Amino acid sequence: MRFSVLGSGSTGNATLVTGGGTHILIDAGFSGRELHRRLEAVGVPPGDVGAIVVTHEHGDHTQGAGIFARRHGTPLWMTLRTRDACARLLKGSEDVRLYRPGYAFSLGQLTIEPFITVHDAVDPVALAVVDQATGLRLGIATDMGRPSVQLRHALKTCDGLILESNYDEVMLWAGEYPPSVKARIASSHGHLSNQAAANFLADLMNPRLSAVILAHLSAESNTPELARSVVGKTLRTRGFRGLLDVAQPDGPTELVDLEHLRARWGAPQLSLF
Repeated sequence: MRFSVLGSGSTGNATLVTGGGTHILIDAGFSGRELHRRLEAVGVPPGDVGAIVVTHEHGDHTQGAGIFARRHGTPLWMTLRTRDACARLLKGSEDVRLYRPGYAFSLGQLTIEPFITVHDAVDPVALAVVDQATGLRLGIATDMGRPSVQLRHALKTCDGLILESNYDEVMLWAGEYPPSVKARIASSHGHLSNQAAANFLADLMNPRLSAVILAHLSAESNTPELARSVVGKTLRTRGFRGLLDVAQPDGPTELVDLEHLRARWGAPQLSLF
């Protein structure tokens, strides 16, 4: 299994996950043209993407979903309530397929496990993506005010994690946002701070974990250096030796090879078969 965060932040979010010959996008929060550019930058032709899985309806996760799906005939997977909330993006010609939180579904070699999360959207989910051939497990959890018990359970055996580290608390409360916006960001239905992300990762540490990508950083209330410092300190105290990186809004991360990292840093990987 390989993956790249094609970009992450308030201006857009999308992640490529590939296993075997299966390529999928988790969210499509950039324009159709920009999605094309970023996919080509990591060596995947846009027409090879087999599905787009939408986690919730906010524009920074859905902006290019409709146009990309229409252009390439790519199936769009979303919950019923998210589909209804995305009505303005859809023209009726898209191949929309529905999934339900708590019920896994397969896309080629990859199995998608969606879980309810807590955010100010109509039906937000976090995901675990499992490579059926190797058992490698990637967790993707952004846009959440607090981690639920269910989410902790779903992500505690992951080989890789893409996790929100949205804001620094001092920068948020000292910043120029109106008080109502600050309260919304810091609420249980808003976003995770750097320290909250670090605490969550401490709970998720396991011998398999080989890669952590911090995502959805606020441009106004955070910096990559702060996020990496706070989270990195906690991970080091827990004995983490793997890859720690910070996703940027303006370009993709490297294409991370989880199998390679597991062989280098993790416990022995066992095949499911």
